[in-house]
Amino acid sequence: MVKNTKKNLNPARNRSFLNKDFNDFRSQLLDYARTYFPDKIQDFSEASLGGLLLDFAAYVGDSTSFYLDHQFRELDPQTAVERENIEALARSAGVKIQGASPAVAGVEFLLKVPAEPVGSVYKPKNSTLPVIKAGTVITADNDVTFNLTEDLDFSEVDEFGNLKAGLKVFEFNPDGTPNTYILSREGQCVSGVRVSETFSIPDDSVPFRTITLGSPNVTGILDVRDSEGNIYYEVDFLSQDTVFASTLNIQDDNSIVNNNIEVIPAPYRYVTETESRSFITTIRFGSGNAGVLDGDIVPDPSELALPLFGKKTFSKFSLDPNNLLKTKTLGISPRNTTITVQYRAGGGLGHNVTSETISNISGLIVDFPNSPTVAEATSVRSSISATNNQPAAGGDQGVTIDQLRGLIASARNSQSRIVTVQDLMARIYTMPSSFGSVFRAGVSKNVRNPLATNLYIVNRDAEGRLMMSPDSLKKNLVTFLNEFRLVSDAIDILDARIVNVGIEFKIAVDPNFNSESVLSSAISKLINYMSVENFQIGQPIRLSDLTNLVYNTAGVVSVIELKVVPKNAPVGERSYSSVIHNIPNHTTKGLVLPPEGGIFEVKFPESDIRGAVA
Repeated sequence: MVKNTKKNLNPARNRSFLNKDFNDFRSQLLDYARTYFPDKIQDFSEASLGGLLLDFAAYVGDSTSFYLDHQFRELDPQTAVERENIEALARSAGVKIQGASPAVAGVEFLLKVPAEPVGSVYKPKNSTLPVIKAGTVITADNDVTFNLTEDLDFSEVDEFGNLKAGLKVFEFNPDGTPNTYILSREGQCVSGVRVSETFSIPDDSVPFRTITLGSPNVTGILDVRDSEGNIYYEVDFLSQDTVFASTLNIQDDNSIVNNNIEVIPAPYRYVTETESRSFITTIRFGSGNAGVLDGDIVPDPSELALPLFGKKTFSKFSLDPNNLLKTKTLGISPRNTTITVQYRAGGGLGHNVTSETISNISGLIVDFPNSPTVAEATSVRSSISATNNQPAAGGDQGVTIDQLRGLIASARNSQSRIVTVQDLMARIYTMPSSFGSVFRAGVSKNVRNPLATNLYIVNRDAEGRLMMSPDSLKKNLVTFLNEFRLVSDAIDILDARIVNVGIEFKIAVDPNFNSESVLSSAISKLINYMSVENFQIGQPIRLSDLTNLVYNTAGVVSVIELKVVPKNAPVGERSYSSVIHNIPNHTTKGLVLPPEGGIFEVKFPESDIRGAVA
């Protein structure tokens, strides 16, 4: 009896859990079948039934193994390849996916007003001083639209009672007294078209209702409200039930503090999500039912309890989390109403227009609070002009998948504060696009102040070439970074030093190849390698990389000579940076080093990269 029992017992089955591919699975299955089922199937050739069954099983194992490995790689932003997964990882890390960034520019508004005597002196007539309102539209010469983002009050005075606006006498009376003045004030303008869309919301309760905006590259949502007059506020996450609001300071100290900040409740709120391929923005509202809204901020626990029918024992608390969605804890979902959304859309490198090109006031919004005569108001209004004294900057293309990967890692480490250099860089590149976008940033120590950090930034113009960042972008960056930096830290924002260079080389070509074609291919490789998108502030040029690119071009026998040369002097219509950098003195161990806070640029690659055939 014992003998028969032992006979019926199967021996221990040795299995390997390290098999990953089809051949390994088939080999193990074949050994298993021959060991434990020798009397069932003897033929396991590829054309046999046994071989077919082994192939089926090995295929399933191979596919499953690949799928598991793939899904595991998709959990890491550095190894993920599917766009949807990278987007999900970005949102979980708190990264806002942004489309094309708008350009920002400081636009100077000028107007002519009459003079009036005040005692023994002449001043601009107070009743004729206007307020140019935010939303005023100015168009550049290339038809790019800019919008004024702030009210410009020309009657505003400083703490000494002097007008904040620039003042200059335009015309004098015959007796030498002022007749008219020219007043000027600069306001910040941002590029983009103002769009208004209306959405009809049906009479049904849908948690986390979404609406999709029609225009891509939304750079800022200006206003969201329903037909009942409820205003919806944008928040970082739906559990955020308050927002900051700016209100006009009407106290006596308003010359020092123009606005007050206050915290207001936001039961009507939303978050935005942007798709990284089309850059279409979706607005997602809360989960609470607007039709049965109550006034409880904290839900009543008795309304959240799970039914315990038929149970004789139960725990202390038994709550149904789904019932939380019916409260306003996560905001309110609109119902049976009409939602009107006003937003600004558009951006890109083409919005980085040059100076003195934003001059066409196509949508003037002006107010005269001090009630001048109709003739005076008409005269002042018709005299208003505008221009940008500095180029617009900050416009750039939408974030790429590779850039998104880097932002995810930085956002996970930053934790809403600036302590390390990585934290600082993460904050710079995640500044809301409506304030402009920095193309490249670099950090170095301030040798004069150990508590200060030198931050070098640079932008691109409409043609994709490097340019200095305008003052308006720097101001926005300072304001943004101050929200995260430590109290004792100081950040000095400086212009990166743009070093324009060229490449000259000489090669020997195989006689069996066309010399011109080989030379053209080598130049194309160098142009792609030296693209400004491949360089960071402080990054050196590796001469061995340039030599290898040329040498590995089909038809190149040898690279006789290759050197990096400076480009400073203008050639025809081509002008270069004024930064002078001694290339030989800053070349060591095959590396061409930039100056502190410097970045290399081949500004005109078609002419600045030249080759010859020996």
